[in-house]
Amino acid sequence: MNATLVDTPKIFSEAQDFMPLKGTDYVELYVSNAKQAAHYYKTAFGFQSLAYAGLETGLTDRESYVVVQDKIRIVLTSPLRSGSEIGRHIDKHGDGVKVTALWVEDATVAYNTAMERGAESHLLPEQLSDEEGHIVRSGIKTYGEVVHIFIQRKNYNGIFLPGYKAWDSHYNPSSIGLKYIDHMVGNVELGEMNKYVEFYQKVMGFAQIMSFDDKDISTEYTALMSKVVSNGDGKIKFPINEPAPGLKKSQVDEYLDFYEGAGVQHIAVATDDIIETVTQLRDRGVEFLTIPSTYYDVLEQRVGKIEEDIQPLKELGILVDRDDDGYLLQIFTKTVNPRPTMFFEIIQRKGARSFGKGNFKALFEAIEREQELRGTL
Repeated sequence: MNATLVDTPKIFSEAQDFMPLKGTDYVELYVSNAKQAAHYYKTAFGFQSLAYAGLETGLTDRESYVVVQDKIRIVLTSPLRSGSEIGRHIDKHGDGVKVTALWVEDATVAYNTAMERGAESHLLPEQLSDEEGHIVRSGIKTYGEVVHIFIQRKNYNGIFLPGYKAWDSHYNPSSIGLKYIDHMVGNVELGEMNKYVEFYQKVMGFAQIMSFDDKDISTEYTALMSKVVSNGDGKIKFPINEPAPGLKKSQVDEYLDFYEGAGVQHIAVATDDIIETVTQLRDRGVEFLTIPSTYYDVLEQRVGKIEEDIQPLKELGILVDRDDDGYLLQIFTKTVNPRPTMFFEIIQRKGARSFGKGNFKALFEAIEREQELRGTL
């Protein structure tokens, strides 16, 4: 099986959309120190303070800080006591994504539809209220310990969710131009990829829009396989990776070892000016994977003419790839946690709907250099 990008408009139309999704509502990470993590995402990634829940709002078991940048909301949650489910999650996995919340018109219908189609329940539909109105939420399980929470907001005018208060902070560094979550990538165990592709197709009405095998995503030493599923309008895209046999341990194998199971490998966030965004990220201390300068010697021969000057792309290590609809620019951070698990992708699409197949070899070799430094290759 070679890499396949099926006619994308046709595939999007084939998505059933049993529970039409309006977008990604928020992503919640369980972290060991939410206050410090919030400071990091504000300082390094240009997020702003939005909301807070904890002791001051009546919670006694956990606290959460919510940061925002354009359409991206990240919730950072830590336990306040030992022996908690949140603490157990962090002890096993380290910091990582627990919840991908999806914005829906009707959270009860979304839940009931998913359950009828074979989902496993995480949260029964419930209504939460405060003086600003009410939301309805529900949830289902997906790969590893990741869950999808369906959020119905049409009767709520509050800052974030009931139970949260506005987080007024004097310290709010400027935005770096991040716009929305483009896609989120999950790593699953060998033999599990097709199972979860079928889960998204059957349970949530997604369509498979792309497929890669170990001939497409490989180097001399490591390989993986990947399939991409999307909802009908393409706003929600989930590539799902599994390891493939290779001479050495792949990035997916390393992730599964250190995360101790399946989970979210990286979050891709979109920008309209990747050169400016990455320049600011680098200036604020974010580290990126490095690409050999020879990659840029044949860039225009490979992808054709692009609007950007090659030199700043080369200086920053930004990758470029083209498909039938246009081209994209992308770059990947090093892992943002002590464990070599989660990282971020910065992406700018200029028509392209794909995921940078032409960059896979250069990217994987860059990851292998990091693995070699860590002694895990």
